Amino acid sequence: MEQAQGSILAINGGSSSIRFALFAAGNITERTLSGKIDRIGLPGTTLTATTAAAPVTALPAGDFPSSIRFLLDWLDERQALDGVVAVGHRVVHGMRHAAPERVTPQLLAQLRGLIAYDPEHLPAEIRLMEALLQRLPQRPQLACFDTAFHRTLPRVASVLPIPRRYEALGVRRYGFHGLSYACLMEQLAALGDPAARAGRVILAHLGNGASLAAVRDGACVDTTMGFTPAAGVPMSTRSGDLDPGLVSFLAATEQMTAAAFQRMVTRESGLLGVSGTSSDVRDLLGMETTDIRAAEALALFCQEIRKRIGAFAAVLGGLDTLVFSAGIGENSAVIRGRICAGLEFLGLRLDERRNAAHAGVISTSGSSVTVRVLRTDEERMIAQLVRDYVRQCAGEQSLE
Repeated sequence: MEQAQGSILAINGGSSSIRFALFAAGNITERTLSGKIDRIGLPGTTLTATTAAAPVTALPAGDFPSSIRFLLDWLDERQALDGVVAVGHRVVHGMRHAAPERVTPQLLAQLRGLIAYDPEHLPAEIRLMEALLQRLPQRPQLACFDTAFHRTLPRVASVLPIPRRYEALGVRRYGFHGLSYACLMEQLAALGDPAARAGRVILAHLGNGASLAAVRDGACVDTTMGFTPAAGVPMSTRSGDLDPGLVSFLAATEQMTAAAFQRMVTRESGLLGVSGTSSDVRDLLGMETTDIRAAEALALFCQEIRKRIGAFAAVLGGLDTLVFSAGIGENSAVIRGRICAGLEFLGLRLDERRNAAHAGVISTSGSSVTVRVLRTDEERMIAQLVRDYVRQCAGEQSLE
């Protein structure tokens, strides 16, 4: 087959960041340029490029619209968009959409109708798609849905315990972080971990958004997030699971509207809500010895994740491999250690030196559970999906 020329642009808009990467279209293991805009909506918004002469650039404004414009102008100045033959976008929530789809006015209209289900991600993702369509109108663009990995959920894991009639409206557990989980399972298989194909794996994607997935014999059988990405364990600004009685209580005592409640549980809760100071684990670790609120936020975060690992081990009938990934999971040895403390009953033994060194395997040689730290790469998964889609549409011909 003739090697495709040009590059594929992968765009990954998160709740407080925009990651981007350019891949050679004929070889998606090769990044020609990549980076991220971080701390969007917080003080100190910066663009960090991993392969550029000036790696860190402060942004004049830190909201999402201005960050998108800054990124596209920055790429334009470096002629980075000139060779782009296709663009892929991570889309967190697509309801019944699962397989990658071409970005069209019709798809964008459908996604706008879903904003109420995911107000934290979808508005920014739609803006990114609209902005790229305007900059590169002749280039195919693909929406890659984060829910696809969880299509194998058994019914007992996907159905929600509310009146059955709401299923017709699409109310069910969807699960998210699917691009990350697919990447991690590919890596496990490539490393020769037998649990990737025939075993019991728990994947912990711990970043600004955090979730876990239970995987048996390569298929997802349960996950912490539910109908929306606000469910599950506490996160940077999201509450995770709450007593539904809070809705009526706060409506009666504080006249809190549904919109205000949604804003509270997605933007004002989690680590930020409990600490009252920051949504960033790094900040809280620096304050925990002098600020009890920071210490309590971190303790709650770790305990809730530890509880889900125990619950998923019960669902799986044991545990062979535990994987930590994403910003916190990959970079915070302290948090990994606190989560694993108390999981010895599963046969898990953490090696403190390996953990402190961020080694690929951080469990001891005698541990019956292999504990791994893997760097997720959602952008590569997006590029892979785009390449496969465009080649299929072109009848296995060149992207040109």
